[in-house]
Amino acid sequence: MTELADKTCVPCRGGVPPLKGAEIEPLRREVPGWEVVSEHHIHKVFKFPDFRQALDFVKRVGEVAEEQGHHPDIVLAWGKVEVTLWTHKIDGLTESDFIMAAKIDQLEGARARPAVREIGR
Repeated sequence: MTELADKTCVPCRGGVPPLKGAEIEPLRREVPGWEVVSEHHIHKVFKFPDFRQALDFVKRVGEVAEEQGHHPDIVLAWGKVEVTLWTHKIDGLTESDFIMAAKIDQLEGARARPAVREIGR
């Protein structure tokens, strides 16, 4: 994870194919707890003991996202933050999505216990 987290997200200008199949697997292994969904996006749920800590985590994720120029979809709820990443320009996954996931995992708040994906979500 450290090696991936040390990289910088690269802006996608389009015209490149999204990662598929075997290209995704080595990157997925570098970000434990992130679920690859339909080879299109990655998703992880973080649990916190209260709303304030979840909100603080969202703020830290936002700072990293601005720094990297790679912005996740974030859902904030009481004690829970859901993060979804994909490269919008190509409507699929790139290495930058996994870099951003690794950077999010490095945040102190990411040490909160990852939640099991809820049924029906």
